[in-house]
Amino acid sequence: MSLQQVTVLGATGSIGLSTLDVLARHPESYQVHALTGHSRIELLAELCVRHRPVCAVVGVSEQADWLQARLQRDGLATRVLWGAQALCEVAADPRSDTVMAAIVGAAGLEPTLAAVMAGKRVLLANKEALVMGGALFMQAVREHDALLLPIDSEHNAIFQCMPPTTHAGLARAGVRRILLTASGGPFRDWPLEQLATVTPEQACAHPNWSMGRKISVDSATMMNKGLELIEACWLFDATPDQVEVLVHPQSVIHSLVDYVDGSVLAQLGNPDMRTPIAHALAWPERIDSGVSPLDLLAVSRLDFRAPDPERFPCLDLARQAMHAGGTACAVLNAANEVAVEAFLQQRIGFVEIAELNAAVLNSLPAEPVTDLHQVLDADRRSRQSARDWLGRHH
Repeated sequence: MSLQQVTVLGATGSIGLSTLDVLARHPESYQVHALTGHSRIELLAELCVRHRPVCAVVGVSEQADWLQARLQRDGLATRVLWGAQALCEVAADPRSDTVMAAIVGAAGLEPTLAAVMAGKRVLLANKEALVMGGALFMQAVREHDALLLPIDSEHNAIFQCMPPTTHAGLARAGVRRILLTASGGPFRDWPLEQLATVTPEQACAHPNWSMGRKISVDSATMMNKGLELIEACWLFDATPDQVEVLVHPQSVIHSLVDYVDGSVLAQLGNPDMRTPIAHALAWPERIDSGVSPLDLLAVSRLDFRAPDPERFPCLDLARQAMHAGGTACAVLNAANEVAVEAFLQQRIGFVEIAELNAAVLNSLPAEPVTDLHQVLDADRRSRQSARDWLGRHH
């Protein structure tokens, strides 16, 4: 049997590294075809030496020159490319079977869409691709016969608890509602008045998961869960009102599906992204992920509570954007990327992330979407509006 050729977009991030860990455990089944990285070029060089891909992609030409020279010195034949177009080319490369889409943020939309349009098996860790261009993205999945497998632990859990198809809507599948679980982040129990004093270091110290800085901040504001709500609607053909969020501090139940007959199916596991990665890589088979077995006796209890709208206003903003439809979700996503970057640079306070997001979402009315250019234009206008807000308030 031939080896499954895997391209990892965003190889130097936490999802990319976890993917490479799982692949390395099964050299008899998988081979790395291409790796991409944006800023951690020395790490990308080490990964290339370890996994020996056919090609690698970086952001700019200077990085490409350095990496190509380094790899040639190490005796590798890896070809180094650079730029956004090169990302799309390796995503669609016919020599690769599977694409892990793990580029963070809006930058991942076009290469992920390129993989879909090439009919790949796409492991979707880049939620922004669906948040920004959900209708276009899912239409492309259907038209090009791509296999889309969710990597977010919550969506992967829902996928595992769902019947084989829900393309006709949840009701036809006998599903009453989807229950997305959320850890609540590091500030779920903080007094509300203390949230204004939160530092980037505190926001990035997630109690359960090891994640990058941007997604850690999103978890702390619960914007991450809001984006996941939008993503769940597209993946499982659900309305926003059919997706509920539960704060579950232990992060053991990754999500649940409630059926009309009263059955509730849940997927449980230790909080380790290698589990959903291994599931999607091997689906419909199962392979070892390297994750320790769940010890329910050690966990001993599972707690749930409703999310506090005053503590987590970003969650309601996401629901509002999904109800509005059109370009609204792309607008919210772009505003949030600018807001989180400004917070990490200590230009704004933690509670101002939601303030900026609300201001931009309410200032740019939702418009119908018929092509990718409209999505990208909404993204651009939202970023400019967010920068204008920063200029007025700081």
